Amino acid sequence: MFRSSQSTSQSIAPQLKATARAGSNIAFIKYWGVANPRINLPLNNSISMTLGALHTTTTVEWDAGGRLGADEVTIDGERVEGKKAERVTQHLDLIRHLAGDRRYRARVVSRNNFPMASGIASSASAFAALTVAAVAAIGLALDRTRLSAVARHGSGSASRSIFGGYVEWERGNDDATSVARQLFPAEHWNLRDVVVVVSTAEKAVSSQNGHTLALTSPFNAARIDSLYTALQEVRAAITLRDLNRLGPVIEQDALAMHAVMMTSKPSLLYWQPGTLEVLQAVRRWREQDGLPVYFTIDAGPNVHLICEPAFERELLRRLQTLSGVRSTLTSGPGDGAETVDQHLF
Repeated sequence: MFRSSQSTSQSIAPQLKATARAGSNIAFIKYWGVANPRINLPLNNSISMTLGALHTTTTVEWDAGGRLGADEVTIDGERVEGKKAERVTQHLDLIRHLAGDRRYRARVVSRNNFPMASGIASSASAFAALTVAAVAAIGLALDRTRLSAVARHGSGSASRSIFGGYVEWERGNDDATSVARQLFPAEHWNLRDVVVVVSTAEKAVSSQNGHTLALTSPFNAARIDSLYTALQEVRAAITLRDLNRLGPVIEQDALAMHAVMMTSKPSLLYWQPGTLEVLQAVRRWREQDGLPVYFTIDAGPNVHLICEPAFERELLRRLQTLSGVRSTLTSGPGDGAETVDQHLF
């Protein structure tokens, strides 16, 4: 389905039903704050690693027979209504518009293999999978760059999950230029992301709402100004597969992003006691014991620990000694969003 597309969308024979799987991603340089909320135009470029083991699977079936009066959305076995359903419908509206057919309602069933809305980028994998499945089912032929732009409307970080491996989302200036691109494929560097779950609760303020608050923080401009150098460092570190060069930069940007959150109006404080316990332990293990592991944190309380495969087992052993750790999830880099043959209904 990933055919080249020009400025206008091309069509192929619609399948009416398709399923896609997309990995979550962990951002090394974060996306936080929007210059244009209408199209999720970010304030800065961001760089991430697409995760192979943490993913969302979504089936979309367009109702050509007119049986549905409205879109139906089921997530992790529960029918959703209200704002969650509206967000999916708005994204489907965009795809209906691109296809030139607003008549079709859709049935959407989505399943995650990790906790939603707790700082593990579930919206990234969710809207990447939704985009690829809905586009395939309705018969649009879009290449990955165009799919990235479409996915961005649903969730900014979803633009990155369209691609596999190591990915940079270009800020761009408009809808056509704010797109992601692959820096390196998954096999370039087998980094490990150990996700330390200290809470599975849904966060009180979603990332979507939090992005609009970034500009209210007095620290936001300073963070944005520092990112040109940080982006260069992260690109170089990934190119050279140098964790000791990558680690300090990703820790600094994670802390800078959360400083912006904590000083926005109103203030956002996603961390919990378990978050701080993990951060302090990681620094102690690295500085006192020489364990080469670095942390980063998305918009939530859970912590992502980045290490080489040789140190993953020892890291997992040590995490078991921390009282605030509820569970761990592990993943290496994975491929981009793809259609799959096995439907959810």
